[in-house]
Amino acid sequence: MADVPLYVVSDYSSSERRITPSWSISQLKKKLEPITGIPPSCQRISLKTPTNEIISLETEDEENVQLHNYPLTPYAELGVTDTRPPAARPNFDSAAGVDKFVLPEEEYEKKTDSVLAWKKAQKLGRFDPNAPSHEQAKIAAIAQEIETRGIEVGKRCRVGTDDSRRGVIKYVGEVPEIPGGLGGWVGVELDEPVGKNDGSLGGTRYWGQPSELKQGVFVRPERIEVGDWPVLDDLEDMEEI
Repeated sequence: MADVPLYVVSDYSSSERRITPSWSISQLKKKLEPITGIPPSCQRISLKTPTNEIISLETEDEENVQLHNYPLTPYAELGVTDTRPPAARPNFDSAAGVDKFVLPEEEYEKKTDSVLAWKKAQKLGRFDPNAPSHEQAKIAAIAQEIETRGIEVGKRCRVGTDDSRRGVIKYVGEVPEIPGGLGGWVGVELDEPVGKNDGSLGGTRYWGQPSELKQGVFVRPERIEVGDWPVLDDLEDMEEI
């Protein structure tokens, strides 16, 4: 008998497989275990025909009953259900219990086909002999921006182009808690609680007291516009209603 292509479907797998009609149900279950991850004794098999009829392949004599006794239509669906309690089934969706391979750092540094090796060859990042001068140039450029814009603690300002983000400059300087944030930052206490923090970052308080209201932001000086930015009065336009 020619093999019949069927779609084998279970909770964790779905694939096309060629089934031999001369197999017994017991043989079929053994072959389905590596495909579905379900032990033969815990499999409940059903056949879904093209007319959506569900036929159970359960029988007391699984060793002798062969599959040709069932209507094996090409590309019908062979459903495999796991009868084990949910707590007894392996969780294939979680990788928490899977041992992960970690290459020792000293071994990684010896490899010649790694990203690290490429960076060394291209003299990028910390392997760039001019990296310190690049960093100093960036820090100097930010400091110049702060001076040019007249950014000082206590002055009123607007953050970005959003006219509603007005506030008072509370801090000017470096913020080590910001990853990769070399150079000066400007800490602003906004008039409205539309910020990102309460004046503290990573456990360091730069101004104010702990608060549930997030009125603080840290931005680069190019986003600061110093000037006469009074507090917006939301009720000012009420007289025009």
